[in-house]
Amino acid sequence: MMLSMALLILFGCGGVSAVTQSLELNYTAFVQGINLTKLTAAGVVNEVQFIYFNGNVCKMIPNLTAEDEAHWTQCMQGEREDFKFLLSIINEDDSFNNTKGAHTVQWTYSCDLKDDNTTGGNLQYVFDGKAFMSLNLTSATWITSNFIKTKWDGNGKKAKYWKDFLERECINWLKKVMKCSREILERNVRPGTLVFQKHSFSPELVCHATGFFPKAVTISWRKDGEDVHENVELRETLPNQDGSFQKRSILKVPAEELQKHTYTCVIQHSSWEKELVLNVSEQQILKDEGSSGGSGGGNIGIIVAVVIILLVLVAFVCLFAWKKIKCSGAEKPHEVQQNGTELHPLNVC
Repeated sequence: MMLSMALLILFGCGGVSAVTQSLELNYTAFVQGINLTKLTAAGVVNEVQFIYFNGNVCKMIPNLTAEDEAHWTQCMQGEREDFKFLLSIINEDDSFNNTKGAHTVQWTYSCDLKDDNTTGGNLQYVFDGKAFMSLNLTSATWITSNFIKTKWDGNGKKAKYWKDFLERECINWLKKVMKCSREILERNVRPGTLVFQKHSFSPELVCHATGFFPKAVTISWRKDGEDVHENVELRETLPNQDGSFQKRSILKVPAEELQKHTYTCVIQHSSWEKELVLNVSEQQILKDEGSSGGSGGGNIGIIVAVVIILLVLVAFVCLFAWKKIKCSGAEKPHEVQQNGTELHPLNVC
């Protein structure tokens, strides 16, 4: 609770216009038996992480001062005490028969602000991946066993507090974060794209997009200009370490069909005004995003080509140097050094 209130103090920014947004904060407690060994927390706004704790260090958007980081670290101690209290209750509950060994307890709460200015929220606790307590936001009551409900919140004050927080303070917090971090949360980054066939005999065509933001992207296939829906495997959108995302779609098509028809991969993203259409041939194709939906050469293709050229050059230099040394009779590295020449080139290679 201390952390929640501190967030509102820290974000002293003006409000923003009402749009569909969501905020989620997830705490994870690592437990050995009934003892809390580590507590982490991560906050996400519209699928973008804006705050992270590992128990000692706080990272946040915007950047915090050393004084602010010390303040946030202190706030985490209050949440730690709540988890310890909850663990003591779990230890007394007969339905939790696996309190020995290593476990995880998660606490997640979220709030949403829709286009029509209505709000929603959710709060739940999870033990080893199984939810055991949640909040009924309408009635401000806990959904759990009577034993846990009585021990955790016998007078119902916690439930009423969280109902008010999710419907009011959390929404204000969401607006403040959006205002303070708009440049990061609302940025548009074009994806780098790649279309390839795994090998000449493979029936799988792969269309890959990476490095894009925001997360929403559409990847589809066409055959002779007509949409293809069969034999398509659309993979999950995954995060990159820099906060961007990646996604790929795989189309299974016989080699003879690939020769008879024209296949294209179509990628749609908010960073482009038009859809990007990538042509597929029997050979691997490396392409980047293009400026307005065209093909254009790809950074990935350039990198791969440069690496191949360098490898060929290095191999040629090594072979040439080895033959030169072989012909001069200096077959050992120490013999080359004794003659005042450079070290054996193969040592460098």
